[in-house]
Amino acid sequence: MNPKLTKILEALLISTSEPLTVKDILKLFRKYEEQLLDSKKTEDEESEAENEDFGTVKKKDLELALQSIMEEAELEDRAYRLVDGPKGFYLATAPQFSDYIRLLRAEPKPMKLTMATLETLSIIAYRQPVTRAEIESIRGVSVDSPVNRLLEIELIEVIGRAELPGRPIQYGTTEKFLEFSGIKDLEELPTSDILSNVQIDDFMRKDKEFESEISDETVGLAKETKPSELPLEETFVEVDWQKENMESDAYIEKTEE
Repeated sequence: MNPKLTKILEALLISTSEPLTVKDILKLFRKYEEQLLDSKKTEDEESEAENEDFGTVKKKDLELALQSIMEEAELEDRAYRLVDGPKGFYLATAPQFSDYIRLLRAEPKPMKLTMATLETLSIIAYRQPVTRAEIESIRGVSVDSPVNRLLEIELIEVIGRAELPGRPIQYGTTEKFLEFSGIKDLEELPTSDILSNVQIDDFMRKDKEFESEISDETVGLAKETKPSELPLEETFVEVDWQKENMESDAYIEKTEE
């Protein structure tokens, strides 16, 4: 491990407000090498620069140096952390100093997400692209409020329309969600035995089968008696009221005579 390479990387990360990818950093070293070759320096200076070997740094060496910075920041409990985010590497203050940073920037306290909102976000993260109706079928309740809240804070976004009647809107997560979750891409989401597509589809299939098998006795209600099972005196009889009325009228006319 080249100590000077590590220091240069730290200097680059401190000096920029944008994340840097490995590709970006390699381009910087290539550009640095080109400038050295084009500059009018003495042979000794050029030889010294070449010995530093920064222009020809390899991708593997760069990744190892970045990993070293990340591990040292954690082990030594420094005031910053190196984060490998969705857009590249960047330095961030350690979590324990968030309250001080927020006061310095006059930022409001972060709003907490309700359990309903977190559940909705989890379903979208694992099932995307997903429609509002699909989310509601999984949660069993309306998700209008959680979805609107997630759209408001930009953790989810509209990503298309489903090829279904009415072309319902489909939702997916944003890059801000990746930062919020502390992951680089969706493949880093923890494996879920509950929220995976296969598990949810299987659950919903079994749930529908279970609903079709539910009887009054299953839920503690008295068994509904079929007409054919009623006692003779309680048997329902269909009455032709029109015929009954006609016969009654005929009987009245006969008695009057």
